[in-house]
Amino acid sequence: MKIRLHVDGQVATATLHDNATARDFAALLPMSLTLTDFARIERIADLPRKLSLDRTETTVPVKEGDLAYYVPWGNLAIFVEDGTGNYTGDLMRLGAVDTGLPALQRPGPLQIRIERIAN
Repeated sequence: MKIRLHVDGQVATATLHDNATARDFAALLPMSLTLTDFARIERIADLPRKLSLDRTETTVPVKEGDLAYYVPWGNLAIFVEDGTGNYTGDLMRLGAVDTGLPALQRPGPLQIRIERIAN
């Protein structure tokens, strides 16, 4: 599934993976969030509720442009630089940014609206 991220007047697009957590995230769309900086390499925002889990993917490296769900905090994480770790049971991949990553790489807070792109 393709999504559009409106970021302070700019647009990025992303593709969600086909897993239970990403599908549950998509069910929340459209939604507006405020992204804040975290650990220099992430932009994060609390989600309105916890997502269902699909813990089948592990030991995949964190990459620039990844959209992820951090289970303990229940938040969305968008990686704006490569991470030093791997996905684990607590960090789950939702998808990846296809275009417009520079809009998300600016320092936060960033106002963002996420919506599905009609096929």
